[in-house]
Amino acid sequence: MHILLVASAFNSLTQRVHAELRDRGHTVAVELALGDGSLTDSVRRHAPQLVIAPMLKTAIPREVWSAYPCLIVHPGPVGDRGPSSLDWAIQEGAESWGVTVLQAEEEMDAGAVWASVACPLPPLSKSELYRNEIADAALAAVLLAVGRFASGTYTPLAQEQETAHTRPYLDQDVRRIDWDADSTHTVVRKLRAADSQPGVLDVLLGEEWYLHGGHPEGGLCGAPGQLLATRAGAVCRATRDGAVWIPELRRRRAPGGPPTFKLPAVRALGDGLPPLPELPAPPDAEWRTWTDIRYREEGSVGFLSFSFPGGAMSTSQCRRLLDAYRKACARPTSVLVLGGQRDFFSNGIHLNVIEAAEDPAAEAWANINAIDDLVEAVLTTTDRLVVAAPAGNAAAGGVMLALAADEVWCRAGCVLNPHYRLMGLYGSEYWTYTLPRRLGAAAADRLMREALPMSAVSARSLGLVDRVVDCGPQDFAGEVGRLAARLASLSGTRSRIAAKKADLDRQEASEPLSAFRERELARMHRIFHDPQAPYHALRRAFVRKEKPSCTPPHLALPTGPRTAGEPVRPQ
Repeated sequence: MHILLVASAFNSLTQRVHAELRDRGHTVAVELALGDGSLTDSVRRHAPQLVIAPMLKTAIPREVWSAYPCLIVHPGPVGDRGPSSLDWAIQEGAESWGVTVLQAEEEMDAGAVWASVACPLPPLSKSELYRNEIADAALAAVLLAVGRFASGTYTPLAQEQETAHTRPYLDQDVRRIDWDADSTHTVVRKLRAADSQPGVLDVLLGEEWYLHGGHPEGGLCGAPGQLLATRAGAVCRATRDGAVWIPELRRRRAPGGPPTFKLPAVRALGDGLPPLPELPAPPDAEWRTWTDIRYREEGSVGFLSFSFPGGAMSTSQCRRLLDAYRKACARPTSVLVLGGQRDFFSNGIHLNVIEAAEDPAAEAWANINAIDDLVEAVLTTTDRLVVAAPAGNAAAGGVMLALAADEVWCRAGCVLNPHYRLMGLYGSEYWTYTLPRRLGAAAADRLMREALPMSAVSARSLGLVDRVVDCGPQDFAGEVGRLAARLASLSGTRSRIAAKKADLDRQEASEPLSAFRERELARMHRIFHDPQAPYHALRRAFVRKEKPSCTPPHLALPTGPRTAGEPVRPQ
C-alpha cells in the first residue's frame, strides 16, 4: 500500500511508524504540515491510498480528509480529546493510558475509531513515556488500523459523544510549581508532565527559566526553592519536604528575541550560579538519588548504564562516561553491558552545548575527540566481551558507539539513525571502520546516503544488530541481564575473549585504528572551522527548533520496503 505520513515534525514516533510500515512491505512518504497552506497540494501530488498522521499539531484540511482516508494517532484512550492528553495524564498521576487511531473529520479527535490500544503509564517523564510505552501502543494501534483498512471490510466505530472528555491546553498557570506548598512528589510530577516540552516556567535567581526534567532526591533538604547542590551539570532544588534534581534549563525567550534552547542547568546559569557543593554520585549509587551514570555487577557481568537528556553527549559527559568505563574494565568480569536500561542510548555529540559555546568550532572539536576516545576504549577492550544494549533510540555517533561493542542487543521498539549527512557532517566515532566491518563497504555507503530511520528488526536483517529483544520497556533490563549472564556462562565465551587480542593485533598490523580516526577527524575539522559549511546553519536550526521551509526531499520521496542486505536509497 502507498501510505503518506503527515506530521508537524519528523519526530521519534513518526520515524518509528515510517520504519515499521516499510518493514511490512508498504511504500511510505512523508509530508510536513508547515502551516503554509501547501499540504493539500502535497497530498494530491502523492495520491496516497491512505494518510496517517502520527504527530500533528494542526488540523488536516477538509480538502484532504474529505478526499482521502486520513487516520489520526491520538496519544490518549477513546473519548479523551485535546492537545495536552499525555501531559494531563502524567500530571494527574494516571497509572494506565492508551493510544487511539481515529478518522479525521471536522471536530478534532472526534472521528470514528479504527483502533485503540491500552498501555501502562509508569511514573516517568513525558518524553521517555512517549518514546517507549506510548510509542509501542501507537505502533500496535497503527498496524491494527492499517490491517483493518486494507481488509476493506472493517467499519470504524463511532465515538459516544456523551462520554467524550475534551481537555484544554495545559498552560503554565496549571503547571506552575509552588515551592512552599508542593511536595517533592507533586513537583516531580509537574516536571515530568512538561518534559521535554514545554518545560515548567519558573523564577530562578531572579530570572525566568523553563525547567526541564526532574528527579527526586532522597537525602538533601533545605528551605523551599533553595538551590542546594550540583551534580553532573544538574542543580538540586529544595521542596517543602525534600528536593529534586533538575538537569536542564531554558531561558525564557525575550520579546522579539531569538528562540532559546535547553542547556545543562549549571551551564545555563553560568556565573549567576552561587557557590554550591558538587556532590558526585558514584556509578554504583543507590537508586534513591539521581545520577546519569551507574555501574553494578551481577556475578561475572558488569552493567554500565547511562542516561543523558535527549541522548546528547557533551564533552564532559563523554569524559565522565569514559572514566566510568575504565573503572568498569578494572573489575573482574567477563561480560560488560553498556546501556540496558530505558530510553535513549546515545545520539552523539551535544549540539546545544556546542551552539552555546563562545567558540562553537573549538567545542565541537573537543566533543568529537571526547566521544572518539570513548569509542576507541570500547574497540580496544580485549579482556572481556562488551555488549551494547540500546533500550531506546540511537543516532549518528550513538549508533557508532554501539557498533564498537562485540555484540549489539536492541529492544524491539528502538529506532536507529546511523547517519550524519542531515546535519551536514561527515561523521567520526570510527564509523568508517565499524560500519563496513558489519555491512561491507557498498552497503555501508548506501546506508549513510539513505539517511532514513530503521527499526531494530530491519537493522538485524542488515547485520547492524545482533539480537532484538522483544519486550516492553520495563522488562528490557531484566531480559538483558538474563542474556548477559547466559553469555558469561557459555564455554565459548573465554575463547572469544582470547581471540579478541589476536584480531585487534591483526587489524593494527593491516591498518591501525588510528588511521580511520585521523581521516574522519580531518574531514570533521574542516567542517567545524569552515564558516560557510552547511553544518553551522543546520545546527542552529536544529537547536532552535526552526521550522523547515519545505519537506526534506529524502522524506517526501516514496520509499519502499528495505531488502535484507540491500538498503533502499532514494534517487
